[in-house]
Amino acid sequence: MVNKERALILFKPDAVQRGIVGEILSRFEKVGLKIIALKMLDAKEEQLATHYFKDEEWLIKKGEGIKKNKGYPEDYDSKKAGQEIVDGLIKDLLLCPIIAMVLEGHNAVKTVRRLAGSTNIDEASPGTIRGDYSHDTYDLANISNRPIITIIHATDDPSESEKEISIWFNPSEIYSYEKADESVHYRKF
Repeated sequence: MVNKERALILFKPDAVQRGIVGEILSRFEKVGLKIIALKMLDAKEEQLATHYFKDEEWLIKKGEGIKKNKGYPEDYDSKKAGQEIVDGLIKDLLLCPIIAMVLEGHNAVKTVRRLAGSTNIDEASPGTIRGDYSHDTYDLANISNRPIITIIHATDDPSESEKEISIWFNPSEIYSYEKADESVHYRKF
């Protein structure tokens, strides 16, 4: 395999509650990604705080954007506004059990992101997970005082994915095996 990677997926409460996990999971399998870990769990607040830890630069940058969207006063603390995003994500994932999954394959992280679609639902193309399964908007999320419904969490960086995998899975929960179709997906001449 040229660029063998592992990608973490979290099926958020909206996917679990709506019963669309299987449909979404099959999309990843159909492109040739291999499931190497999968479990349903009640996420712990400490686990989510570690997963969603963001540095000061990220908090300020995202906070400045959310201040404009929510109509906060200009002097509202951008870092605090950014932390409100993180706190909302954590609260959202505590609503009900979630499903954590690790996929493996060539270019897995980018492939998952491509299939997931944009987190801004207005920009998510039809055919992507978010484009097909969410009609939420930032405006609706803001007036509802909750994060935008994005169906799944999908990391956008391979090194970040490895860090996140270690938050949700012990090494003994991750399996190594060869699927029959790997010889087709990764054939050489």
